[in-house]
Amino acid sequence: MTIDDQLRLHARWSLALDAGQRARVAADLVVQHAPAGTQLCRKGDAVDAWIGVLDGLVKLSSSAADGRTMTFTGIPPGGWFGEGSLLKHEPRKYDATALRDSLVARLPRATFEWLLDGSIAFNRYLLIQLNERLAQFIGLVEFERLLDPDAKLARSIAELFNPILYPGNGPRIGISQAELALLVGVSRQRANQSLRTLEQAGLLAVEYGAIRVLDLDGLKRYGM
Repeated sequence: MTIDDQLRLHARWSLALDAGQRARVAADLVVQHAPAGTQLCRKGDAVDAWIGVLDGLVKLSSSAADGRTMTFTGIPPGGWFGEGSLLKHEPRKYDATALRDSLVARLPRATFEWLLDGSIAFNRYLLIQLNERLAQFIGLVEFERLLDPDAKLARSIAELFNPILYPGNGPRIGISQAELALLVGVSRQRANQSLRTLEQAGLLAVEYGAIRVLDLDGLKRYGM
């Protein structure tokens, strides 16, 4: 698959660019294969690129000095992250780790800022993305403090199907139960138990190496 094909599939924001802008993005984009467990970036790193997931699954998390870890979200194919730190010229605020073999793209800071200076459509996309990300993290604080494990897992799965942050995803996502446990920050056994509960409620179907969502609104409301 060519870079231009990858952009059409997994960088929907690029479709609003003019031909010259898309050509520069395609020329400057660096695509990297990341085996499972690869640390794509670390908390405190200088931010030199905007990162997109073309295939696989990436976890954003942060660790405390005593070893405790908090997972913020998972990034499925079509998701891009790191724009906040690029805009604020600040160090990375989290670790990004490939949960499975993944293909990621890095758009250099210079190209990102060039688009900011020259594309109204790109600015509009970023404004919508930042607003949606803010809502996502407000929700994260809420369900970390108020919801039980079943509801937390339901919301975490629902977030993987956010149509604004991760456009183009169908009702099925390739993710194993072990990967989901890592993403949510619970044991595999607890994740399996919660998945059975949600499946019995008719909200999703567990398939081999994947989850099929049957009621996205129901997952979002679960535990309310």
